[in-house]
Amino acid sequence: MARVAREVESQALKLSRRDRARLAQRLISSLDEEGEADAEQLWRAEAERRLAELKSGKVVGIPAEKVLRKVRSALR
Repeated sequence: MARVAREVESQALKLSRRDRARLAQRLISSLDEEGEADAEQLWRAEAERRLAELKSGKVVGIPAEKVLRKVRSALR
């Protein structure tokens, strides 16, 4: 696969600046799409874990007002 990637890279570098930019954008977007699906699944699992901890009493929530007050104080 490394040989194929090097060949593709060599050909891509021969493209015009505009075409290279378009290709780079499409390649980066393809990485973002894959990562977004994984990230969404991981965040959902994390949210479910935290909700279960709250419901079980393992952790106690802190009211948003209190958290925001503390953050605002720290930023001053």
